Amino acid sequence: MAMAMRGKGVGMATQVAQDFLDGNDLAGAARELFVMDVTTATGRCTGCGLLSRIGETHVYDRAPGIVVRCPACDNVLMRLVRAPGRAWLDLSGMSCLEFVLPVD
Repeated sequence: MAMAMRGKGVGMATQVAQDFLDGNDLAGAARELFVMDVTTATGRCTGCGLLSRIGETHVYDRAPGIVVRCPACDNVLMRLVRAPGRAWLDLSGMSCLEFVLPVD
């Protein structure tokens, strides 16, 4: 669980527990869908335009599926839901997803 400092006025701050994991937690779940490691891919958020590696995102996995959010604006970037024999992947929160391919 990540910890963040949030301001409460001049000179005051409180620690807030965050209930997300970093985007590297997505590697195992996405391995079946992507041949390459998705955590090294770069995506652009449709909400704020941030370009970041998937490994830097915030992953919420306490629901029937996995929700991936932008670390800057909290926009939903990706949803991954699995059921026996199938998976649904929604990438509508990203305008692009770039993978660096190995040189042949």
